[in-house]
Amino acid sequence: MTDRSGVRATYERIAAHFSTTREYPWPEVESFCAGREAPLALDVGCGNGRHTELLADHADRVVGLDASRRLVSLARDRAPDAELLVGDASSLPMGDDTVALAVYVATLHHLPSRRLRRRSLDELARVLDDGGRALVSAWSTAHDRFDDAPDAETGFDTELDWTLPDGETVPRYYHIYAPAEFDADLAASDLAVVDSFISSGNCYAVVAPQ
Repeated sequence: MTDRSGVRATYERIAAHFSTTREYPWPEVESFCAGREAPLALDVGCGNGRHTELLADHADRVVGLDASRRLVSLARDRAPDAELLVGDASSLPMGDDTVALAVYVATLHHLPSRRLRRRSLDELARVLDDGGRALVSAWSTAHDRFDDAPDAETGFDTELDWTLPDGETVPRYYHIYAPAEFDADLAASDLAVVDSFISSGNCYAVVAPQ
C-alpha cells in the first residue's frame, strides 16, 4: 500500500463514499481564502472539489488536481468552471511563477515517502508567483487519537481503515507528522513559512516562495 499506485487505487475504490463525507470546506481553508483574490488558484489534492469550488469565489481561473480519476470526475460536478486534472502533487503540471493562491490540504500526508513529500513542497514553491500564498496541511501527532502512539515525537507511517457502507474496510496510507517534523520539511523546502499553527489535529502553514 505504501506506494503511489497503492494510494491511488485506494481512492479509486472509496471515491464515491468518500465524497459523500466531504461536503463542506474546512473552516481553516475558508479563513485562509477570506479577503484574497487571484488571477489563478490551484487546489492540490482537490478530492471531490469542495475547496476547488471555494477557490472559484476568489480567483478568475482555478485548477484542481488529484491522483484519483474518480474523485476528479466528482469534482467536475461541484466546480464545473474549474480545470480539473488527474496528476501528481510531486510533479505539478503548471508553469513556474504562475499561481497566486493555492491550497494543499489533507494530501501531503498521503505521499508515501519523505522524498516525495519534500519534492511536492518544492513543486508548490516553483509554481507560486512572487506574491503567491498557499495553505499546506497534514494530519499530525497532535491529534488526540495518537496520544499513545510510540512515535508521537518523531512522526510515523500507518494505515487507517476506511469503512464502506457494506462494511468492507479499505486501508489508507498516512504519514502522521510530528509538528517539529512538519516544520523541518517546510524549512528544507523552497517555501518560506509566513504563519504556522495546529488546528483540529492538523499541522497548518501559510507559505510563500522564498
